[in-house]
Amino acid sequence: MIRTGLRGLVAVGLAAVLLSACAGLPSTGGHTVTLDFFQFKPEAVATFDKLIAGFEAEHPGIRVEQHHVPSPETAIRTRLVKDDIPDVISLNGNSTFGELASAGVFYDFSRTKAAQQILPGVKKVLSDLGSGGKGELNGLPFASNASGVLYNKALFAQYGVAVPRTWNDLIAAAATFRKAGVTPFYGSLKDAWTSLPPFNQLAANLTPADFWKARKAGRTSFAAQYPETARKLKEIYRYTQKDTFSRDYNAANEAFAKGKAAMYVQGSYALPPVKAYKPAFGIGLFPLPAGDDPGSTRLVSGVDVALTMGRHPRHPEESMEFIDYLMRPDVVSAYAAEQSAIPPLKGTAPSDPALLPVMPYVARNRITGFVDHQIPRAVMLEAVVQQFIIDGNQAAFLRTLDSEYTKALKRRV
Repeated sequence: MIRTGLRGLVAVGLAAVLLSACAGLPSTGGHTVTLDFFQFKPEAVATFDKLIAGFEAEHPGIRVEQHHVPSPETAIRTRLVKDDIPDVISLNGNSTFGELASAGVFYDFSRTKAAQQILPGVKKVLSDLGSGGKGELNGLPFASNASGVLYNKALFAQYGVAVPRTWNDLIAAAATFRKAGVTPFYGSLKDAWTSLPPFNQLAANLTPADFWKARKAGRTSFAAQYPETARKLKEIYRYTQKDTFSRDYNAANEAFAKGKAAMYVQGSYALPPVKAYKPAFGIGLFPLPAGDDPGSTRLVSGVDVALTMGRHPRHPEESMEFIDYLMRPDVVSAYAAEQSAIPPLKGTAPSDPALLPVMPYVARNRITGFVDHQIPRAVMLEAVVQQFIIDGNQAAFLRTLDSEYTKALKRRV
């Protein structure tokens, strides 16, 4: 669901996209090419239907059939194995994308016009996941997100708490709220994956930049580099409500919207479901400060939607026409408005005011990717992190991370 004002804004944005297409381009002489568009986000099907309608009005010789299936990552792997590669593909910029890009199955967009309009830091976040060769960019970021701390502006003002800029500030704010009888952080560990936003933000800001390269080469370990991350993660959960382990993501969205906590460590993707409950207060978002130097804090941001196609596409010109259309600033901005996403193009900005404070981090390339996007899904990271928060056994947590990560690397090879 989307609040009424935002729905109106999105309608206007999409209408503008559709109207701009009405001028049309010359017909291709009656020959029609049909593109197979593999789209992974169920909540975006209707939005892409509208965007496809605009594209087809502008390109009468090209039809686009959107296909969304359950378990899209399994489905795309199956299709790639069968050499049945869709003409245009949308995927989350995560470890699966990195594995497939590294296998050399995706097109290299590094020299395309669309690639030049993407913010450099966003391109790096995607290419850091993996590529088919040195300097390649095997996907185009269509929408970005931000992981941070959603906060209740009314409660911060009521108790005179400033937006934390250091780790000590964050814990001091949590202590202030607890003393006042306000839950500092809302936890929802019934869904194991909700342990990952704070884990990602801490780990991304507390470990060396070359950690993944060194870990893959066997020169370091989680046991050596992650103790501070583990300690601070455990401390955050000391400030959540008593029923943290029985509350899930949906319950947390509703509870935060109803003012039951001052802060909620989540991603920008949580804004639409939170706002669906019509909170009576303003919501802000700030990067979780993991250390004591405000200047060293980086925003954890991922490519929520990456567009790509096969390295040797069946319909190269038509597929690129569709991708170029989707990468137009007006189209990217319209999509971002509906999904509370961050448009990754130069000169664009999110429509959701809650996201505006983090934009300087994006513009200045003070961003880094999600740690869990570097860890193969076979590790089952969310369950490992959840278990650590339950039992507090740091040594076992780090030992398990190392052993499962090593196993996953061996299976990849």
